[in-house]
Amino acid sequence: MEAIAKTNTNAPKKQVLLFYCLECEELARKVAANSDLITLQSINWRSFEDGFPNLYINNAHDIRGQHVAFLASFSSPSVIFEQLSVIYALPRLFVASFSLVLPFFPTATFERMDEEGDVATAFTLARILSNIPISRGGPTSLVIYDIHALQERFYFGDHVLPLFETGIPLLKQRLRQLPDSDKIIIAFPDDGAWKRFHNLLDDFPTVVCNKVREGDKRIVRIKEGNPAGCHVVIVDDLVQSGGTLIECQKVLAAHGAAKVSAYVTHGVFPKRSWERFTHKNDGNLSVSFQGSCICLFLDH
Repeated sequence: MEAIAKTNTNAPKKQVLLFYCLECEELARKVAANSDLITLQSINWRSFEDGFPNLYINNAHDIRGQHVAFLASFSSPSVIFEQLSVIYALPRLFVASFSLVLPFFPTATFERMDEEGDVATAFTLARILSNIPISRGGPTSLVIYDIHALQERFYFGDHVLPLFETGIPLLKQRLRQLPDSDKIIIAFPDDGAWKRFHNLLDDFPTVVCNKVREGDKRIVRIKEGNPAGCHVVIVDDLVQSGGTLIECQKVLAAHGAAKVSAYVTHGVFPKRSWERFTHKNDGNLSVSFQGSCICLFLDH
């Protein structure tokens, strides 16, 4: 977030007024507490009796000529409309610039058509965001963390400037602090994860897994690399049910890994599927939530 306030190291640091959705209030307060350049602003998130949003942007006159950002969370379809209403309104208040921080792009995994009739909802959401009004300072800066596929950049129109960030530097910082940092190996659950992240983690040895079909089942196998005797950290952009992570842990343990952990930037976990990591089955399983980032420690 502070990167928005420090776009040019030679230019004066700019103050940013940060609005946020209700779901992101705790995160917004943490961000503001760590930077003198960010001042929190508020919105009245209300609803009419029929359920449609009744919204009010506080201090609307005071944000004229100011650099404004909005911290969004499209965690479910039910909250997207009310946030879009605010996102479309803020640039029109004669602000100096507008930035939208959307840490998780929720439809990113539906980015292509496998057959005629499929609807690529990643493109749909990108088109909606591409129609954010231009502010006094120009197109909206759209910040997304670890989007599923980098080529989705080209789904956006010219009214927004997508800025794709990653949580991997935070992971690397944490790994260097571990007592067994000299025995860390990074494992990718499939070729897609390897393509997405291997250049960011090229200072670690790697293991690449893949899924092969055996009858009606898809089995996780090690494609390349040797995890024996090492602390293996599985890295991916997101987790849904967690089934792939668990299957990777099993195959890595079977090949001699001393310890298996996992990092994903976005923990989706529909239908409380995170609970499968809180029970002790084949080993001691624990979950650490860092914002939307997930660290899973699957000791065996």
